[in-house]
Amino acid sequence: MRALVWACLTALLLLASPPAASAQTQPSRYINPPSLTKPNGYTHVVVAPDNRTVYIAGQVAFDSTGQLVGGADFKAQAQRVYENLRRALTSVGGSLDDVVKTTTFITDIKNLPTLREVRAQVSRSGRPPANTLVVVSSLARPELMIEVEAIAVLSQSVRFAQ
Repeated sequence: MRALVWACLTALLLLASPPAASAQTQPSRYINPPSLTKPNGYTHVVVAPDNRTVYIAGQVAFDSTGQLVGGADFKAQAQRVYENLRRALTSVGGSLDDVVKTTTFITDIKNLPTLREVRAQVSRSGRPPANTLVVVSSLARPELMIEVEAIAVLSQSVRFAQ
């Protein structure tokens, strides 16, 4: 009798648990939208195999040709950074409302009030993403004052052309 119960329980567990191989049937997708500067050694947007989780590389205040936007104006740089995040998300059918986590790097803590102002202008009301703020001595280029990376979970799966 025990053997029969054990066999039934094992069968139920096997039916309830799909094989691990089926969990990720497709690879991650790597996307470099033309509306962002051409990357060198990284990818702007990576869509996970679930087609809903999106990882966005740290965005800085460059336009699509690689020119700095905003010069030494922190607010202008921050606005461009969030515009670049929006462009990255749009490339996969998402929006800033889909962002669940950001990591923000700034080179001077005195810019925190301005960062909060810009972020409030672009953030969904009442539901800001989780965020980590890191003050650093420098970013990839000395003229950069802010960089923001993001993780988003899209409300609908990304549909890729085959």
